[in-house]
Amino acid sequence: MRGVVMHGTRDVRVEDREVPRVVEPTDAVIRLEAACICGSDLWPYRGVDEVTEPRPMGHEYVGTVVETGSAVSSVKVGDFVVGSFCLSDNTCEICADGFQSRCANGGFMGDTQAQYTRVPLADGTLVTVPGGRPQDEDVIASLLAASDVLGTGWFGAVAANAGPGRTIAVVGDGAVGLSAVLAAKALGAEKIIAFSRHEDRAELAREFGADVVIAERGEEGATKVKELTGGYGAHGVVEAVGTQESMMQAIASTRPGGHVGYVGVAHGVALPGEQLFFAEVSLLGGPAPVRRFLPDLIDRILSGEINPGKVFTMRIPLEEAAEGYRAMDERRAIKVLLRP
Repeated sequence: MRGVVMHGTRDVRVEDREVPRVVEPTDAVIRLEAACICGSDLWPYRGVDEVTEPRPMGHEYVGTVVETGSAVSSVKVGDFVVGSFCLSDNTCEICADGFQSRCANGGFMGDTQAQYTRVPLADGTLVTVPGGRPQDEDVIASLLAASDVLGTGWFGAVAANAGPGRTIAVVGDGAVGLSAVLAAKALGAEKIIAFSRHEDRAELAREFGADVVIAERGEEGATKVKELTGGYGAHGVVEAVGTQESMMQAIASTRPGGHVGYVGVAHGVALPGEQLFFAEVSLLGGPAPVRRFLPDLIDRILSGEINPGKVFTMRIPLEEAAEGYRAMDERRAIKVLLRP
């Protein structure tokens, strides 16, 4: 099979790889219908995360089951499935509390920018799509988004306590931030404020439900949010970047008693204790428990209620993955879908 391998900073290649097979009785192997490049993949691509040896890439996936282990019972060969980027048995006490991303027996997916992938803990990680493979490629793209960015943005909005009567702000205009805007709207937020300096992303934010898009960042951005909320700040803020500036901007934009949902992969974030103490906000975040939300998200996608696949502004063959990485790195694409 063909698969994407990162060899070092800005060195992405598509290579011949061995087709994966079932190793453990709880495994499934799927033929990928679509995969994609994640914003988090840009950290090693840019050299922020060191690549010390060739690394198979990818953790978002949708496809058809072609092989199952002897212990797998919830999916079968021929099922069209969506899986979380986090592996989970979906039975331990942590999973039962809705945090499958921290499953006591779990881990993280890898090697999905390929034609096939092996999914450990298949019963707890994969969800079958009712009706089988959709014929509409846009629906497939939206189901792919549910594997990570939609589920992550959804978790951010839930952690920010999005709902009726609430103002929600979103820091970050990448695919996760835009998905958080969509989620906040679907969850009934009264007013949604998005931060963006890029008109293509601002336009999609508005389409997804943002009422206001502001360009200011940092303290200026937080001040603008307070101006828009009678001086109070937002009821909840989603942080979808992962830098020191974005985290402090999110906290400063939140009113006392409010909620910050942080889902940007943290790089160099250190919270000043005194400022956090007097902010009096609730913090919840980390790797998103996508598996908690997948059945509901799949239903919303199939019914046409939401169309998160619009975050894929470039759709290219797997063989052109290196160009996809360049396009995302240069912000020519919000998110890139790869067709194996």
